[in-house]
Amino acid sequence: MATAHGSSPNLPEPLLRIVEARHHDPFEVLGRHDEEGRTVVRVFLPLAERVTLAESGEPMTRVEGTDLFVWEGDGSQLPPRYRIEWEDQGGTKYLTYDPYCFAQQLSDFDLHLFGEGRHWHAYRLLGSHAAEVDGVPGIQFAVWAPNAARISVVGDFNAWDGRAHPMRVRGGTGVWELFIPGLARGGFYKYEIRDQHTNIHVKIDPYGQAFQERPQTAGLIAPDSSFRWADEDWMTQRADVDWQHRPMSVYEVHLGSWRQSTDGRFLNYRVLAKEIADYVIKLGFTHIELLPITEHPLDASWGYQCTGYFAPTARFGSPDDFRFFVDYFHRQGIGVLLDWVPAHFPKDAYALAQFDGTALYEHADPRMGEHKDWGTLIFNFGRNEVKNFLLSSALYWLEEFHIDGLRVDAVASMLYLDYSRNPGEWIPNKYGGNENLEAVDFIRELNSVTHEQHPGSLMIAEESTAWPAVSRPTYLGGLGFSMKWNMGWMHDTLSYMQKDPIYRHFHHDLLTFGLLYAFTENFVLPFSHDEVVHGKRSMLDKMPGDAWQKFASLRLLYTFMFSYPGKKLLFQGCEFGQGREWNFAESLDWDLLERPPHLGLQQLVADLNVVYRDHTPLHDVDFDPSGFEWIDCHDSSQSVLSYVRKSQSGKEVVAAVFNFTPVPRNNYRIGVPEPGFYREAINSDAEIYGGSNVGNQGGIESEPLSWMGRPHSLPISLPPLAGLILVHESGPETGDEEPADPDTEQDAMDADGTDAAD
Repeated sequence: MATAHGSSPNLPEPLLRIVEARHHDPFEVLGRHDEEGRTVVRVFLPLAERVTLAESGEPMTRVEGTDLFVWEGDGSQLPPRYRIEWEDQGGTKYLTYDPYCFAQQLSDFDLHLFGEGRHWHAYRLLGSHAAEVDGVPGIQFAVWAPNAARISVVGDFNAWDGRAHPMRVRGGTGVWELFIPGLARGGFYKYEIRDQHTNIHVKIDPYGQAFQERPQTAGLIAPDSSFRWADEDWMTQRADVDWQHRPMSVYEVHLGSWRQSTDGRFLNYRVLAKEIADYVIKLGFTHIELLPITEHPLDASWGYQCTGYFAPTARFGSPDDFRFFVDYFHRQGIGVLLDWVPAHFPKDAYALAQFDGTALYEHADPRMGEHKDWGTLIFNFGRNEVKNFLLSSALYWLEEFHIDGLRVDAVASMLYLDYSRNPGEWIPNKYGGNENLEAVDFIRELNSVTHEQHPGSLMIAEESTAWPAVSRPTYLGGLGFSMKWNMGWMHDTLSYMQKDPIYRHFHHDLLTFGLLYAFTENFVLPFSHDEVVHGKRSMLDKMPGDAWQKFASLRLLYTFMFSYPGKKLLFQGCEFGQGREWNFAESLDWDLLERPPHLGLQQLVADLNVVYRDHTPLHDVDFDPSGFEWIDCHDSSQSVLSYVRKSQSGKEVVAAVFNFTPVPRNNYRIGVPEPGFYREAINSDAEIYGGSNVGNQGGIESEPLSWMGRPHSLPISLPPLAGLILVHESGPETGDEEPADPDTEQDAMDADGTDAAD
């Protein structure tokens, strides 16, 4: 009869440690050994009733009071890789190779690179992977836990018994490994860790590439992929694209709430791919950006408290389902960005926190290792293996899932040691400053490695302070990001727009101040999820006034954003004016599109994307002052703003004019740099968008009247609470073709909704 937990005090210490599941190197005892001229084979099988050495057919002897079985004899005929046949108490028989007759599998070179923090593909080294060793198929497991006393692989294949498959530690590397022959893909597993204080912790695999759907947390053993990518054309052109001079309009999506099934369940990645892609194409966005879909336990964290840094969340399907998602978007010509969270991780006991009984991934000192605001822990960026974990995670998404770029969350919290801390709650760096020097080094390496390994990929910082050169190359002293969210512009603009128009003339500088620093970084203009939650109100509800003024102001705001220097980002629901705050647990209010004002706002966003994409001046020079020129930034008394956007050559010009009051202004004259016809490509007050239809009959011819220091000017009709985007088309004064007839032009614009008329 097998004894579940028995042990003998008379056993030699190494055997006793095996029986009590506290041996740090089970290969010292288990497996095949030559002792005093004889071959000894030992196996430890907690569930076995009888055990036989399959190659010889000889029974193995149970060590009394234990689940340890021993065979001794002449081993000359015993192959190096031998099998064990055993029978459990129910009479079921099993035949398997002994895991402890296989040599170590991880190379010293791989482990050396990992220890130095330079193994970019550590996810191929650690975790669970299908392997074939000496012709025997199985699963290779490896985990980093340098302070553990013993680690075992546990799962549904061994009744979650930590005594069954203890791992071997690879010297001072802190990496534990075990090859389990005959084990198939697809079961569930974790690691049982005995710490130095004899406490037992059952943890997920930090490098696990798939997990059970919450609330279950086990990892999926070596998830197989049969997916065949079909996005070769996209990936090839991405590496060569000059993204700085291309349109980039991003639709930010939370997959769990964009749309749900009629019974409130999540949709699969494959279903979401087709539905969202069709919608994004209709509205003209160039990219989507996903709130974190890395595995996470709590829906309410929106994915920002991540536990699986190498696993697409099982909420929406399998890793191959997510591969289909990305591939489908690429085949439709749409890029996919992923929100990625290297700044912090949750305290869940089953995950990274106190992983081997010590502060391993985090700092031990809470002044360095804890975000009290968020209830999370901070990665120890100075530890090579932790840095390697994050670097390989970033590369994993770019490589294995063809992600086009990462939006790096909460960069400011990484850069500053005193982030959201009072005096005495933080530790200065070695120079006495508040900069987190180790995090800075990590960020620079992250950006250098990702750009080197995956040309054309984008790294975008959510960084809310004035830290210099965030989006400048590391060789120039910058952090190396491709772009940075312009949080200052976003806050100032929303602050201005939320004011009653009667008071806006006192705050004109909120609109103009941003141009003082607009070209110090490569900026993205974000109206993100953060602006429509936690009592901040929806974008529509932020706007003052009655219903008409709210919609007019929001149309004005979006027109301002799409003409302003910088790439664009808009969160789901904002494009059609969702009235309530975003709720992560519910679908968007799609039924609002049955109402004309919401439908009109959505149409405006679609038309803005078309105009932004099709007119070079609006996207060609976003990050250099040569592409921008004020017409008039001083008309605070009337709350009117006007400027010109230009292409690199300077030959293509677009003028943008904005009236931030509900008062229409007829014959409002602006100076323009070139003579000719200025077509009204966008009028946010157009009737098709829900406006009052004040406009310029499709466009206006310049007059040779000097104004605002320019030799030509336009006397325009400026609609209330509206923005105009006027595209210059050469007239007879330049020797080019005659301008289009305004009436004909108007008819054309009415047909596609990109213009307005009186």
